[in-house]
Amino acid sequence: MIPGEELIFCALGGSGEIGMNVNLYGCRGQWIMVDLGLTFADPSYPGIDLILPDLEFIENQQERLAGIVLTHGHEDHIGALPYLGEELKAPLFATPFTAGLIAGKLEEEGLTEQVRVNIVELGGEVRLGPFGLRYVALAHSIPEGNALLIDTPHGRIFHTGDWKLDDAPQLGDPSTAAELRAIGDEGVLALVCDSTNVFQELASGSEATVREGLDRVIGEAEGRVLVTTFASNAARLRTLGHVAADTGRQVCVAGRSLDRIIRVAKSVGYLTDFPETIDFDSAMELPRRDVMIIATGGQGETRAALARIAFGQHRLSVTEGDLVVFSSKQIPGNEIAIGRIQNELAARGVRMITDRQEEVHVSGHPGRPELAAMYQWIRPEIIVPVHGEMRHMAEHERFALANGVPRGILQKNGDLVRLAPDGPVKLGEEKVGRLILDGDVILHADGSTMNERRRIAQYGVISVALALDDRDRLRGDVEIGLEGIPVEEDREAFLEEARQAAADAAAKGAASRDKLREAIRLAVRRCATEWTGKKPVVDVLVVRL
Repeated sequence: MIPGEELIFCALGGSGEIGMNVNLYGCRGQWIMVDLGLTFADPSYPGIDLILPDLEFIENQQERLAGIVLTHGHEDHIGALPYLGEELKAPLFATPFTAGLIAGKLEEEGLTEQVRVNIVELGGEVRLGPFGLRYVALAHSIPEGNALLIDTPHGRIFHTGDWKLDDAPQLGDPSTAAELRAIGDEGVLALVCDSTNVFQELASGSEATVREGLDRVIGEAEGRVLVTTFASNAARLRTLGHVAADTGRQVCVAGRSLDRIIRVAKSVGYLTDFPETIDFDSAMELPRRDVMIIATGGQGETRAALARIAFGQHRLSVTEGDLVVFSSKQIPGNEIAIGRIQNELAARGVRMITDRQEEVHVSGHPGRPELAAMYQWIRPEIIVPVHGEMRHMAEHERFALANGVPRGILQKNGDLVRLAPDGPVKLGEEKVGRLILDGDVILHADGSTMNERRRIAQYGVISVALALDDRDRLRGDVEIGLEGIPVEEDREAFLEEARQAAADAAAKGAASRDKLREAIRLAVRRCATEWTGKKPVVDVLVVRL
């Protein structure tokens, strides 16, 4: 689809899901991309950590992609750049902190020379074909959260990115109500807006209140304290630095991503007052009352610092009488993983505090009062909910219409939406999907590799090897290997019967080698099904002597 004298919007990720944000705007034969994020795999993708968006739609016309503009540095907005950015061959634009994070990712992948990042100063502007873009600072849980004011021949778009309202932000200078109202005064065609917390009746709250809550709970703690939070929440890291000073504790940081965020933040002028940290050995030698550990892993990640500490696999440790503070929101879907770690900590006698007990976290996304305020300031003609599951976006559209926004459209990944003229209207659907990063290889999420791995994970695998002479007679014994087949104590009896089934199938012969292999495969699988009720993957190797 080549956009003509019109304004087109199409999400390739982030609409109908939380994460993996990719948004396209098209006009006069050209496209711009806003954000290029990833999401994290769940147990339905065995062996996979990262999920990437399928960009086939824009890859097929990459010569029309004028640029990729990044709103902020969270993984669900920039994380796919090291894996997909080079193929798109489009210039990148980001503010200094976000550019620093991207540069580190590109360096790790050896792509520093191949993919260039253009640094845009705070509040700066970019011109890409028929699009004029201006960065508009908004509060979020990471430095330099930005909206984009996109000027087009058919009207202006206010693309919020991730945002919240905060009367006392700890980092940065977000736009004031007057500045946002002035944008609305000049006219806005569409508000493309974060839907994450649309069901939250209260405002997200200020980072300043978190300092008060953390001062209280950590100040009362008698033992060692570990605080886990999102590594990218630099405002929270600054708060924790102050809390450590307030409570007389030295800071130890555990987690590579925390080290990276602190390093990049300091390089562009943030976290300059963060206290000097101590190493692991020094932290363990200090009196328990004198140390505060800041660690990654609050979402239950098995390889993160918190999990390794909880299960005694780290040089740092917590034990009875110590306190672990979860200064982050539990992301839906992570309950089991988080519960596993919390149960292990509880078994060790460690006390835990989450945002359900004390005010130790505030969200980086807008609740209903903040959304309503944004509508009043920007006064768009159209609401386009993004950054949410379908239930979030549907409620967001209803809420916006009830609060005076004239028109709205509920879209999902792949929907081609004409915003102007005569919009919003859905024009059609384009192919979208997911890719997986499997080791160093990018594959389709529902391709043969992942489907085979799912079958193996669910049913197990049986390997069969046998030798036949030139007259198709069995020579030697049938060899069978089992992986994940639930026979346990009956293993030897099952193996004996499975070998006989394979031998019988081989003795019957077949018209071709492939048909013989298939007959043996089915015979062994039938045997396994009779014994276990499952249909395992059966791989057959026939050797001709």
